[in-house]
Amino acid sequence: MNRLERVYKIDQMLQERKVVAREVFLRELEVSLATFKRDLEHMRDRLNAPVVWDRDLNGYRFADEQKGTGPRYQLPGLWFNQEEATALVTMQHLLSSIDQGRLLAPHIEPLMSRIDSILGSGETPSKELRKRIKVVNFHSRQANAKFFSEVGYALLNRKQIHMKYYARGKNETTERDVSPQRLCFYQANWYVDGWCHLKKELRTFAIDGIQSIELLETKALEMSAKDLDAHLASGYGIFSGADVKTAKLKFSPERARWVAAENWHGQQISSFDQAGNYLLEVPYSDDRELMLDIMRHGGHVEVLGPKELRKKVAQAHLLAAEKNN
Repeated sequence: MNRLERVYKIDQMLQERKVVAREVFLRELEVSLATFKRDLEHMRDRLNAPVVWDRDLNGYRFADEQKGTGPRYQLPGLWFNQEEATALVTMQHLLSSIDQGRLLAPHIEPLMSRIDSILGSGETPSKELRKRIKVVNFHSRQANAKFFSEVGYALLNRKQIHMKYYARGKNETTERDVSPQRLCFYQANWYVDGWCHLKKELRTFAIDGIQSIELLETKALEMSAKDLDAHLASGYGIFSGADVKTAKLKFSPERARWVAAENWHGQQISSFDQAGNYLLEVPYSDDRELMLDIMRHGGHVEVLGPKELRKKVAQAHLLAAEKNN
């Protein structure tokens, strides 16, 4: 066990048994006398623990409570074993890495400092753990931290927002009122799922596409998580729509080693044919992201249907071949 675990164990033993012999501590903590003395010194100096040696009782105990204005003894509010500490630092590092110091930094930096102070007294400091964890994040787009914060505020306070929004797919800017429902981090970028009062339907908006935002006093339209999932998770990727089709793909036996282990959609259907090809069926309503994921497999994937998707992929490959010929 690490130092914090031992500190809690020492405190528990003293609270329950009142007086504990040195040999009992060494046996139950499974530490050397030198380590035990360092733990006591840490408790006294860092945590203000009133642990004293009672010569008459031949053991350690908490000193009788005395009146005064000095610092009070208090154990840390949180403590972690080695596995929990690793998981916590991993999540802390992941938050920092996916954000890249842009949107969440003002909010997570105090948390990071708090975690460092909690784990800093352990046998493996958080900075050492963080150094051993690497998170690779590509293709993130620059978003305005102020807009992110205001969307979050509107979400928590259930208010509508008025925003000017640039849609890259259509290359157009519109103004609209939106009832935000939830934030979504998807493929290195932040999005907000919301009810668009202009289009009268659920839409997904990229935070980096917001050009201006105004918090409205109008109460946001409330939608259930079930309705959100039914609509927004109906098709492949981040884009939703009412017209859901099914893409049928065939991957070569070589590429199947990777794709068969991937989850493309919650409602996907997959199988292998006799030749070892991997057959995958996924629902989609907007083919933009699906096209990109299909094309990254090059000649190792064949679109069996629908015909319009097969034609689009073929045309995209031909165009790429022409430009790189």
